[in-house]
Amino acid sequence: MLGLIRPAVVLLALFSALTGLAYPLAITGVAQLAFNAQADGGLVTRHGVVVGSRLIGQNFASAKYFHSRPSATQAPDPRDASKTIDAPYNAANSTGSNLGPTSRKLIDRVKAGVAAAHAAGVKGAIPADAVTTSGSGLDPDISPAYALAQVDAVSAVRGLAPEKLRAVVEANVEAPALGLIGEPRVNVLELNLALDQGLAAEAAK
Repeated sequence: MLGLIRPAVVLLALFSALTGLAYPLAITGVAQLAFNAQADGGLVTRHGVVVGSRLIGQNFASAKYFHSRPSATQAPDPRDASKTIDAPYNAANSTGSNLGPTSRKLIDRVKAGVAAAHAAGVKGAIPADAVTTSGSGLDPDISPAYALAQVDAVSAVRGLAPEKLRAVVEANVEAPALGLIGEPRVNVLELNLALDQGLAAEAAK
């Protein structure tokens, strides 16, 4: 009997050490060496202060900033733990809305989003990512079309020429990886930081 138990215990200990310790440590080491910024969360700092992550979206509420796409993430209701409330870009609860294309709730939400975008000053056709959530609820990027659609609204609030804002947007468009993978995109946090930095530079002249 002992002859059967001993190999099982040895194999359990061996594979626990390999898969539970050696493998995770090796992968962590490779990630830190090859993808240090991503492994550390893609944190973005300004003047020594962390202002966000280029990998996780934020909810920009101020009209003077470009807005991210909607997020369907939620969090426990502080008044009733058995319920949830909307908590955009809650990184502790990544999720999509899970609403199908025939969902009345989804249709109503998209219509409300279109109306809100027009009320905020977005003109013309509304890009899809302006009124639909991503699968993760944490998408940090928007399409160039959505960024450009917000130019007039942001320029009106800031009192800037639309041409200047369009130039900032176009300078922050990221091409598909290797020219093939993905779509052109704009990181909203970096766009807003570039906007603030550009204004600060002009004010300092």
